[in-house]
Amino acid sequence: MLRELKTFIAISHAGTFAAAGQQIGLTQSAVSAQMRALEDALGMKLFDRSGRAAALNANGTRVLPMAEEILTLFNRMAQPESLNDYRGEIKIGAIASVQTGILPAVLVNLRQQAPELETRLIPGVSFNLLTQVDAGNIDLAVVVKPGFALTKDLYAETLQQEPFVLIVPPDVAGSDVLSLIRDNPFIRYDRTSFGGRLVSQFLREQHLEPKLALEIDEIDAIERMVGLSLGVALVPLAGLWVDRPSGVRIVPLGDLTFYRELIVIMRHANRQAPLHKFITGALRRHARQNLQELV
Repeated sequence: MLRELKTFIAISHAGTFAAAGQQIGLTQSAVSAQMRALEDALGMKLFDRSGRAAALNANGTRVLPMAEEILTLFNRMAQPESLNDYRGEIKIGAIASVQTGILPAVLVNLRQQAPELETRLIPGVSFNLLTQVDAGNIDLAVVVKPGFALTKDLYAETLQQEPFVLIVPPDVAGSDVLSLIRDNPFIRYDRTSFGGRLVSQFLREQHLEPKLALEIDEIDAIERMVGLSLGVALVPLAGLWVDRPSGVRIVPLGDLTFYRELIVIMRHANRQAPLHKFITGALRRHARQNLQELV
């Protein structure tokens, strides 16, 4: 019944049999067959079916936390005591600046401690990675903290706070942040991203409406565009450009400084797993080292 319980949990997150099937690689008919088998085994209906939706009824709502607990206990039974004995695959999600920042050193540590473990790196933006962790498609991820509350099934831990700075072409003079933004073309950090929303909030608070030259989500690409004199930009002090000779001038925001918070997220059920604890500890350690180097 373990596979039926996994499918049942997937439906509770996805909301429909079809969506759950897409997430776990089953046809809708296979999902329906598994749920019939689960309901027959338990002797009760678990869903209020209306149209395409499959909402949990009172029985389903009561059973869900127990199903999650059963799978958690089973997964703990399968976990070896030593990291060296780990086999299989772990999927780690990361935004772009983390992939080129603190994550490589963490993956080296992981390889040394669990040489038989296959690590799969899943790139993406914060919102999509959050969704995939919540759905159980990714084991853990490093993302920007969102401006909304996480679901009760997710555990998050802060790794570091990254200050935003203004970057300008080297031939642009001046140190007044607001004047530089007001008087020059502006390259905007994608306003739909969690970090980009912080930039939007800053612009509103400072009553700025800069002349937009470009909008893009990739921090290293923004730095490159600024270096080519396309405009100025507000970006977090993070990414590959921070560790290499840069073609931009950094203007600190001083008292106006705001921050992007990096978090590691996973499902609550996995937070005590030895593998997840090791990766979280390594991320935390390298984040501290990275912060000390920046300071």
